[in-house]
Amino acid sequence: MTASPVLPLAEALIACPSVTPATGSVFDCLEGMLTPLGFAVHRFTAGEAPDGPVENLFAIRQSPVGSRHFAFAGHVDVVPPGEGWASAPFAPEVRGDLLYGRGAVDMKGSIAAMVHAAASIPQDAGTLSFIITGDEEGPARFGTVALIEHMREVGAIPDLCLVGEPTSVHRLGDMMKIGRRGSVNIWLEVAGTQGHVAYPHLADNPIPRLVAMLAELDALVLDEGTDWFQPSNLELTDITVGNPATNVIPAKASARISIRFNDLHTGQELADRVAAIAERHGGSARAVISGEAFLTPPGAFSAMIARAVEGETGLIPEASTTGGTSDARFLKDLCPVIEFGLCNATMHKRDEAVAIPDLDALARIYTRVAVDALSA
Repeated sequence: MTASPVLPLAEALIACPSVTPATGSVFDCLEGMLTPLGFAVHRFTAGEAPDGPVENLFAIRQSPVGSRHFAFAGHVDVVPPGEGWASAPFAPEVRGDLLYGRGAVDMKGSIAAMVHAAASIPQDAGTLSFIITGDEEGPARFGTVALIEHMREVGAIPDLCLVGEPTSVHRLGDMMKIGRRGSVNIWLEVAGTQGHVAYPHLADNPIPRLVAMLAELDALVLDEGTDWFQPSNLELTDITVGNPATNVIPAKASARISIRFNDLHTGQELADRVAAIAERHGGSARAVISGEAFLTPPGAFSAMIARAVEGETGLIPEASTTGGTSDARFLKDLCPVIEFGLCNATMHKRDEAVAIPDLDALARIYTRVAVDALSA
């Protein structure tokens, strides 16, 4: 197999342990790659415990005033590797045409491809930037959100942004994400009055009211989906009473639900709807909105990516909004954003691995997209 130009970059990033929130060495590594390419690198930490501090990196290579600005975005943090790997998760290992290591797919491999793409693009082609956080896999409160604040402060707003999440399913290039559903988690609680089970008239059991509340919530049909989004879904994710005694009516009962919703809704509207149902059953609701649904309508940007993918793989990627959330939910407030990256079959799994030829093909795709976007 011909030597891969992207492989050493991916190996170097994987070799830096970076379980979320990532700090230090992995950012040193990335800065060391970007600085020789002419990028001005700004690193900073944001936030306080318990969800911070978080390290972030914004790198920009400026072209003359008035030139277009294209941004690559992603994250260098990874989920914990877990046990049972065939090789050490942070000691990258090549076996056959596969590179193994935590982050190979999600998403140090994509960042390596972005770096190689940047090295292939002339500086006078336009302004390039990297928006890289160390906290995409965690709470994500002080990562890309803080990077966006920084970019606004320095006036570095891109015209287009490509996020390197692993979007491909069966083969590199078969899918890109032009939007994502929103996410809201809601904690529910019903208060009662503790008492002896033999004297129920002296107590108030909260469990039947919680069960009735959950039954009403579970029966909700939020919508039937749209042209670009699957139907919104509400899932019960936890029920807790925590009553160790067999002869005691508990003082409270609680539960948690998670809603993934399309662009027919907002997180706050759904939170208010659930709160009203909870109140009818004598309960309360506390919502945490992780992100709103968004759509980058098919058009010039998605066509750029489709042309680049077809040119390198022969595939025309499906434009999809399926899957979980990503930091694109924040970046969409800056400019049009689309996600495209490696095959996602092994992300977050033991023995995560990427096909080395895919790394090189992805770098060529990213190069084509960036050049096209800067010349538009």
